[in-house]
Amino acid sequence: MLVLASASPRRLALLEQAGLKPDALLPADLDETPRKGERPRDLARRLAREKAEAAREGAKARADLEGCYIVAADTVVAVGRRILPKAEIVDEAAACLRLLSGRAHRVYTGVALVTPSGTIRDRIVETRLRFKRLSTEDIEYYLASGEWHGKAGGYAVQGIAGSFVIKLVGSYTGVVGLPLYETVNLLGGEGFPIRFGWMNAA
Repeated sequence: MLVLASASPRRLALLEQAGLKPDALLPADLDETPRKGERPRDLARRLAREKAEAAREGAKARADLEGCYIVAADTVVAVGRRILPKAEIVDEAAACLRLLSGRAHRVYTGVALVTPSGTIRDRIVETRLRFKRLSTEDIEYYLASGEWHGKAGGYAVQGIAGSFVIKLVGSYTGVVGLPLYETVNLLGGEGFPIRFGWMNAA
């Protein structure tokens, strides 16, 4: 049994892209506020693990999920040590886009796996991106699209904002929200039959 500790349609789509169809979704409602002095990398790892732990507790209440594998992830966008918010209001998104315009930034995605024995293994994936210089019109029209809502750093690389990216070094799927190489390796390393679903993928 495979559980995804997220309600994100992007993470679900990425798992399915890799031929992995979760048997249940157990999203966690956490306070994602960074701790004082917490580095972006450490925040991504901590939140991924906390989501995994919350889903592990939720799974214990369901007999059908006994001995399941649980995948959790969290994505943090940062400029230097400055952590950008998951934009919920237009002013937050606008501030993020102005900051990212014409410069490099980093995206850290933590992925955590709960094994059937209940232990947690994790990975942190760092990706470097550079945006083109965004014009006032670029920002205004992108904000009007609404695509930024709820996205770390105020943008979705798999959507319109993909056209802002001059350079990406690292994991594209990590920026979208779930680094597939690391996720599949974690699952495979713990004995999950990662290729089982490939036969019916077409």
